[in-house]
Amino acid sequence: MKSLLMTLAMSGADWVIWALAAASVGAVAAIIDRFRLLKDEAAALAALRAPFLKALDADDLDAARKALDAHPGCAARALGETLGSLPRGPEAAGEHLLAALSDERRRLEYRMLLLGTLGNNAPFIGLFGTVLGVIKAFHDLAQSGAGPEVVMAGLSEALVATAVGLLVALPCVFAFNALTKRVKDLIGETEALGRRLGASSRAEAKRR
Repeated sequence: MKSLLMTLAMSGADWVIWALAAASVGAVAAIIDRFRLLKDEAAALAALRAPFLKALDADDLDAARKALDAHPGCAARALGETLGSLPRGPEAAGEHLLAALSDERRRLEYRMLLLGTLGNNAPFIGLFGTVLGVIKAFHDLAQSGAGPEVVMAGLSEALVATAVGLLVALPCVFAFNALTKRVKDLIGETEALGRRLGASSRAEAKRR
């Protein structure tokens, strides 16, 4: 165990930097994927909103169903499930809406865990690499007996790991916050439409 720890301590910061670089590639892929998906979902919701609200204002649930069938996206799926549960009563429809929104939120937030994890932990990983680099620099100094310039060179290289960690973390934090807000907005707008759907169904039931 001791020899394993010594090997790790003497490994330096290079492998930590490469690990952060590889993680950053995955983070960029996740950012592009989620931004594209949420952009498409926002466009689908914007296209659905007008015909759906028009149908609700007319208390025409058949027209609302046709509007949902004509538009793809998470909002249409959640509202379609809610509309299909209306015969069971408004309380059941409300529960179906919440369950459907929960399912859609999980789908929208897929891969965002990577961004949150890197945003929170990449600086510490970089700091870990710096510590390893410092240990290696002083070990090399002890072995070679050279001057302090050797240590300074090793320290400057070790600090690169911390810089890389921060460079990876900052975009991940920004993207995670921006994506989280977009998901929240999509879910919130869909929930508002679902509540209007429930109100329209109750108005139609009273007329009957």
